[in-house]
Amino acid sequence: MVMTDILAARTQMGMSLAFHIVFAVLGIGMPVMLLLAEGLWLRTGDREYYRLARTWSKAFAILFAVGAVSGTILSFELGLLWADFMAFAGAIIGLPFALEGYAFFIEAIFLGLYLYGWSRLSPVAHWLSAFPIAVSGALSGVFVVTANAWMNTPAGFRLEDGVVVAVDPWAAMWNPAAVPEAGHMLLSAYIATGFAVAAVYAGAVLRGHTTAYNRRGLVLGMLVGGLTILPQLVWGDYLARFVAATQPAKLAAMEGQFETERGAPLRIGGIPDTERRETPYAIEIPRGLSWLAFDDPNAEVVGLNAFPPDEQPNPVIVHLSFQAMVGGGFYLLGVAAAWAVATWKRREPRWLLRLIVAAGPVAFLAIEAGWFVTEFGRQPWIIQGIMKVGPAVSEVPGLTATLIGYSLIYGFLALTLVWLLLRLAAQAPRDSTHGGQRDAGDAA
Repeated sequence: MVMTDILAARTQMGMSLAFHIVFAVLGIGMPVMLLLAEGLWLRTGDREYYRLARTWSKAFAILFAVGAVSGTILSFELGLLWADFMAFAGAIIGLPFALEGYAFFIEAIFLGLYLYGWSRLSPVAHWLSAFPIAVSGALSGVFVVTANAWMNTPAGFRLEDGVVVAVDPWAAMWNPAAVPEAGHMLLSAYIATGFAVAAVYAGAVLRGHTTAYNRRGLVLGMLVGGLTILPQLVWGDYLARFVAATQPAKLAAMEGQFETERGAPLRIGGIPDTERRETPYAIEIPRGLSWLAFDDPNAEVVGLNAFPPDEQPNPVIVHLSFQAMVGGGFYLLGVAAAWAVATWKRREPRWLLRLIVAAGPVAFLAIEAGWFVTEFGRQPWIIQGIMKVGPAVSEVPGLTATLIGYSLIYGFLALTLVWLLLRLAAQAPRDSTHGGQRDAGDAA
């Protein structure tokens, strides 16, 4: 395959987003874990919750630093790789990016207070300082997602002779897709963070480290992940119905639906065949798609063949990614249900611990697959119905070279992150020396 400039730009942006989203998700979810752990320490006096909060705060500091670097790279890439897109859309979607910057600075300020305030603030004041971190972290995610949502349902402007006029930044930011996408992303972040934390401590228990510290970490992770996956089922259905109403080509690609038909089946599995225009090997539930998308088992679902060939997303990538996302979600739901039953019966089978360990990476793979659905499902549009990807890329040579350079940067960041987290994991939590009070060394 020849690496064209547009392919290099798309590859680099995709790689950057796939890398950064891990830190964005943890930046939303980890402050909630800190609030829970430290709040339970204040409530119960149980020293293990304090030790969890101390360890998680160090891990979060590392993740925040690496995420700040990868996020800065993304902001540069928007201007360097997609200059024509930004020239068209910058004045329309600049507001959420500006607000995200404010949220990031607030998060950074209060994170500094939190990290350096363990021995300088009262216990309650220190705990309260984590609330702005959790709120600003969530708002950062919401603001960025609203910009992406605008690309799916553009609003807040008019086009006159190809020129953008009458820009309303608030209407653009709160476009029709903003709430459906932002809610889905926030819940996904809490789910993934919870299961990732649970996976770490389930692995420790599997290795024989059945301490109260590890068990509390496992329980907190499973509670956050398990409780947030239930509302995600409802919200995911809401988002899918929204896509059906606003982006029918994306829905058709998600479901491997080539022909327009009434009473369309819901397909589980299968690999779309773009030559034969069908999806073989799928398990089909009769009328399932029509019912789920439109509350009517006889509703008409528009197929991919109804759209011009140059306006059809790639059904292979979109369908398989959608199946991976949904399959991952149901795996996590099953693990949460099995853990709840085992907890009720006061059992802890090793097979369940292994499933929990696997749930951590499954959760993040589901998030990555979900973004594949969002982005590839909109193709070939970068702004739905207005601008395609080709005209949006910067008309400059050498994008392949920048792809190689940024790939090396991300590789270095990934290795540094792994090294730092392994060093942190190797440090055993300090034992309590003052009951419910802080360690004497905290003042250092």
